[in-house]
Amino acid sequence: MLLWKIFVLYTRVALFSWGGGPASLALMQRETTAALWVPPGTVEAVPWVTPLEFSDAVALGNALPGPVAPQVSAYVGYKMAGVPGAVAAAAGTVLPTTLLMLIMIVYFFKIKDSILIQSMLRGVRPVVVGLLLWTAYDMAYTVFGVNKLGFTGSVVVGWDKALFVLVAFGLLTLTKINPAFVIFGAAALGGVLYR
Repeated sequence: MLLWKIFVLYTRVALFSWGGGPASLALMQRETTAALWVPPGTVEAVPWVTPLEFSDAVALGNALPGPVAPQVSAYVGYKMAGVPGAVAAAAGTVLPTTLLMLIMIVYFFKIKDSILIQSMLRGVRPVVVGLLLWTAYDMAYTVFGVNKLGFTGSVVVGWDKALFVLVAFGLLTLTKINPAFVIFGAAALGGVLYR
């Protein structure tokens, strides 16, 4: 039953998020931090993942090659039910939308130049940017150690993490460096600084 719940939740996320893997992270975070389950050997319901665990999943998923959404879902699924949970989550993230895409591709090429379709796509594209910004905004609370009412400590609590953000943004914006090198460099630096 748990594997089915995992599959259904990720199918719902995949089918109701627009803009691909990174854009689906906003809905995925909202769903997985709100969904409750009772871990084996306990009696109290807890969220599938905490915001911090979700941030860890996104960081790990971005450090690996390939699409981030199935990787993040596999992380959560594994936490919930081991390897079968990871498979159920990744399948829920990929299978329904892949099948839908195969069906839609046939029809899309017949209607892609339609004024209505082009107008609809113009309306959806900025919303995808908003979803990505919301995901970054929401994750910033976890990464920088603040709650939604304000900082938990001094304003300088997260200056080092803000520096990581600025350097990564600068490198990716001003150079043609592969994002993987930025991630590996940050991991190496984090391994030295935060031990």
